Amino acid sequence: MSLGSRFKRFLNLPPEASTRRRFLPVQPVDLMRILFDQGVPRGLTASLGGHEVTEARKLRWERISNGELLKLAEGAAFDLLLTTDKNLRYRQNLAARKISIVVLGNSPWWLVRQHLDDIVAAVNAATPGSYAEVEIPFK
Repeated sequence: MSLGSRFKRFLNLPPEASTRRRFLPVQPVDLMRILFDQGVPRGLTASLGGHEVTEARKLRWERISNGELLKLAEGAAFDLLLTTDKNLRYRQNLAARKISIVVLGNSPWWLVRQHLDDIVAAVNAATPGSYAEVEIPFK
């Protein structure tokens, strides 16, 4: 079997059957300062390349309670908090907050990397004081 004939059978497949990754059209977004809470995978940083990402651990904020973390993040001029704490909206009054919050449904990297487009879209769509959850189901 020649090299050319091995791939020839795939040339007549419809575009939906392609395994090549399709990227959504990129909308220009403003640079945001993003704070990664404890538990957010570091690998996500590469997908948020147009933003400034800081881990709470690097600021020595990993042991701070959520209420205090929100106050510190707003005081340090962070635009968005990326967290894995699904109960944050029930435990904190988010009505008067200026910081946006995006919550990841689950945090293992092997799951998160399957939903990078959804996470990036949620981050880019965030507005001051907004709250969004990105569902990441266990499969």
